[in-house]
Amino acid sequence: MSRSVLSVCDLSAEEITEVVDRALKTKQQAERRGSQLSGMTGLLIFQKPSLRTRVSFELAVTNLGGQALYLSPPEVGLGDRESPEDVGGVAGRYCDLIVCRTFDQTNLDRLAASSGVPVVNALSDWEHPCQALADVLTIREHGGTAGRTLAYVGDGNNVVRSLAIAAASEGMHIRIASPSGYELDQGSVNEASRRAAASGGSVSLLSDPVEAVDGADVVYTDTWTSMGQELQAKQRLEAFTGYQVDARLVAQASRGASVMHCLPAHRGEEITDEVLDGPQSVVLDQAENRLHAQQALLAWLFD
Repeated sequence: MSRSVLSVCDLSAEEITEVVDRALKTKQQAERRGSQLSGMTGLLIFQKPSLRTRVSFELAVTNLGGQALYLSPPEVGLGDRESPEDVGGVAGRYCDLIVCRTFDQTNLDRLAASSGVPVVNALSDWEHPCQALADVLTIREHGGTAGRTLAYVGDGNNVVRSLAIAAASEGMHIRIASPSGYELDQGSVNEASRRAAASGGSVSLLSDPVEAVDGADVVYTDTWTSMGQELQAKQRLEAFTGYQVDARLVAQASRGASVMHCLPAHRGEEITDEVLDGPQSVVLDQAENRLHAQQALLAWLFD
């Protein structure tokens, strides 16, 4: 039975640690290639445009000895021109792996059920597990995870949903500050809290960004308006007034705190140029670590 990673919850706390350990080890090696996908083909099905996700996954498949094929939104018409079941059934006959970046999380479930090959979530509106693995890797490199405090300021979206669960698995204290109506859903909070209880971490939902960031070791934000939410942009801009990660807010964190953003950023909205390009920013390390985390995940799946 092929194993898929459609959610960060598909990985236990121990497995998250194992994959990140592997990513760290691979990154530190001069030769970063492997053979786990030798002679295999990985199909990348994308409904959303991408820079980091596409390039890092194509490189990851290639570095492991495989061949990557990319299908853009018009080419596949997932759920429109063809059902996920038909796409998955056909793709599973041609390819050994499907990497899918989609809007609807159920598309991933349907691809996994019909394809018979591993399916990896490269982002959906519900979760972003590969970003969370790269984020944990980045935090590990910049001071470690266990016992440290991560402050997330912004929308309770797919990124923080996966991040909270992954960081809680590693024993972090997570504070999430969001305006009313934009909080992280209770189910995800419960899962993150369950993992935190086992690892020595904690999870707190707050409304005050300053309270969240006070003394934090990591300050993380993401765009207030994600792809597909463009019609809500004005409403969201008003709702998130006061939640911008600027120099004054970062000054409330611990000295030398890392600033993170998964990119792309709406500069001047959720984060200022001064902070995003400043000395505490580790966003380029984050972006690079997408490659190492995803390559480690694929190698782990196919070992």
